[in-house]
Amino acid sequence: MKLLRVLLILLVLGPGAFAASPPAIFGKSAILFDANTGEVLYKKNDTLHTPIASTQKLLTALLIAKSGDLDGRLTIAKSDTLQDPTKLYLKEGDSYVRKKLLTALLVKSANDVAYALGRDNGGTIEAFAEKMNREAARLGAKDSHFVNPNGLPVENQYSSARDLACIARAAYRNPVIRDIVSMKTYEFEYASGKKATLTNTNRVLRNYSFCNGMKTGYTDAAGHCLVASGSYGGRDMIAVVLKSDKAHVWDDAAALLEFGLGIDRRQFAN
Repeated sequence: MKLLRVLLILLVLGPGAFAASPPAIFGKSAILFDANTGEVLYKKNDTLHTPIASTQKLLTALLIAKSGDLDGRLTIAKSDTLQDPTKLYLKEGDSYVRKKLLTALLVKSANDVAYALGRDNGGTIEAFAEKMNREAARLGAKDSHFVNPNGLPVENQYSSARDLACIARAAYRNPVIRDIVSMKTYEFEYASGKKATLTNTNRVLRNYSFCNGMKTGYTDAAGHCLVASGSYGGRDMIAVVLKSDKAHVWDDAAALLEFGLGIDRRQFAN
């Protein structure tokens, strides 16, 4: 009966029925915006320079998706296999279809996969980083600098919640990426024939039906980071939370999406 009452309220009042004041966010930097219009609904230290860890893989994925030939293959190099700590333990000399690696990249956030895709696409990691910086600037993320495709700590690599919002919005509008980031699991097949079920690292996606992506990230320097997207009642929202911690990052993002979508997230818990 409670759920029925909630649905009746939503039917009468629309998707903004549960809209309230913006939530208190633990993360040091954050932004919430409408993915369709770009309108910013909330921001907190959104121009703060900070490493963003694996959330920058959204930019890596966007470049790979836009380059095409996703059904083509790439061969794993020794340098790809050296990217710790989160990786799929790909083996030098093995060959993979690019789209399969792209999917593994966004679902499991494997650093060896990111390195392989970037190296293959750019010819060298340095050349791919140049492509990342050009694309970021083109998207409006003009106050960032990227050095590698996986977000592992390195000097002079940084972004901000505002710049990451520009990147995330473009990634959200890409149909290939949009499909991949919504996957809760993915069965990855190694070149050897061995199969492994990869579980999406995005807990908001796993816990709430209104969430449909996007990307997690963590390093000691960046803290816990999350880009989370959600859709309801014709609205599409994206929340970016940076410099949070493990105890708060999921709730930070879920609360922002709840506010932006005008819903009671308790009614959408899986």
